[in-house]
Amino acid sequence: MLAIGLMSGTSLDGVDAALIETDGETIARPVAFRGEAYSDAARAELAEATALALTFDRPRASPVLVKAGELIDRTHALAVHKLLREAGVSAGDVGVIGYHGQTVAHRPDRGWTWQIGDGAVLAAATGITTVSDFRSADVAAGGQGAPLLPVYHAARAAGLEGPVAVLNLGGVGNITFVGGDGTLVAFDTGPANGLIDSWVEAETGARYDANGALAAGGRVDEAVLTAMLDHPFFDAPGPKSLDRSDFTIQPARGLSAADGAATLTAFTAATVAEALRQVPSRPRRLVVAGGGRHNPVLMRMIGDRTGLLPEPADALGWNGDALEAEGFAYMAARTLKGLPISFPGTTGAPAPMPGGVVHHPA
Repeated sequence: MLAIGLMSGTSLDGVDAALIETDGETIARPVAFRGEAYSDAARAELAEATALALTFDRPRASPVLVKAGELIDRTHALAVHKLLREAGVSAGDVGVIGYHGQTVAHRPDRGWTWQIGDGAVLAAATGITTVSDFRSADVAAGGQGAPLLPVYHAARAAGLEGPVAVLNLGGVGNITFVGGDGTLVAFDTGPANGLIDSWVEAETGARYDANGALAAGGRVDEAVLTAMLDHPFFDAPGPKSLDRSDFTIQPARGLSAADGAATLTAFTAATVAEALRQVPSRPRRLVVAGGGRHNPVLMRMIGDRTGLLPEPADALGWNGDALEAEGFAYMAARTLKGLPISFPGTTGAPAPMPGGVVHHPA
């Protein structure tokens, strides 16, 4: 079937919309992709909602969160219509939408995860069957609810000689290990671009460190780096997951803008090296997707600290910006077929688990 996947990450930069052809199993052929950037006002509104959600002991109704959810629904519906128009495809030809929504808080240790965005609203706005709420069933069963992309990473890496590691560098980083025998292990690595972006915005007003230029002019403070790595998360075995807010830029306060950027970039690279020490065996290849692959300083530091050559996903013919959105299209197709999307080795779920809630248009 044709399937659309939608992703709005913790970086709050916009909506990714991907159209793929898939059977939810061995076929996953990308067809079209577009990114829809958030306005500054929308980004501020979502940041306010996220900050509020993190103060709650459990998800609950709030005017700020309701308003932000309506914003998420509108922007995602717009992204779907634009994607269909650009691809020359009618809504009636699309079998399903995978609608991740926007994570405002992720607290599996407390038994919940919270993504705003209403699948029923999107199904009504597009006329396409929509699958949403991909994470809650996994968390309710005792899993981490993240990362979910490993099942799609495995499908895309099926033709590569294993073992292969797929590293996603978004606001939070995660790694998928695909063994030569099909073994699937995954977990969050740490704050990938999240801390770097927060630091650069606080120090310079820019949204991110373009081409790693700020970090390139700085010096890594080894004392700060060592202190940041002395966190129980890194010693904990996988599966494990993070909320973007679990780490802050506070340890780098007092450094110059450039030295802070260099140190936080080195921290992300070091967390990847730590993660690779926890996978079953050393991978032959390290394939990198997500916005972090555009930062040459980060990619060089990852190579230096891991001893592997980090390959941008695009070098394999993949679209490194579209991979997450494509993954939710793939998982939506699996949900319609009753197939699992999370596994003991990826989220810590007690068994391979289906996930997602299906909404049919009226």
